[in-house]
Amino acid sequence: MSTPDDQTSLLVRSMPFAGVLGIEEVTAEPGRVEASLDWDPSRCTSGGVLHGGVLMALADSLGGFCAFLNLPEGAVGTTTIESKTNFLRAVREGRVTAVARPLHSGRMIIVVDTELRDDRGRLVARVTQTQAVLSPRGEDA
Repeated sequence: MSTPDDQTSLLVRSMPFAGVLGIEEVTAEPGRVEASLDWDPSRCTSGGVLHGGVLMALADSLGGFCAFLNLPEGAVGTTTIESKTNFLRAVREGRVTAVARPLHSGRMIIVVDTELRDDRGRLVARVTQTQAVLSPRGEDA
């Protein structure tokens, strides 16, 4: 079994933007992907609030990783084709932890639900995204 450091390194190697975002402590298996990032002034909008785009990017990164772990045989990757975010609470300090879980894993699409919580366990945002399953070039899914 790989460690969170191994899985974080894998995520950053396969998705360099995850490193730019500061995603850490990745644990991943097909049924659940978890990671976190710290609040930082460089990631904020006015008033010291963690930017919504940072939260969305965290959820999209984990959702894509979760979808990848649930690819059907013969598929080569995924891409986000739809994403719905509900922001429920501002983050002004601490750490955000996200957990992505597959809701549907099909031959052509994978739907992932991601909950983001602050370091007190309060729900900050919820993201549902649809990932298209990519087949080898020239083949139908």
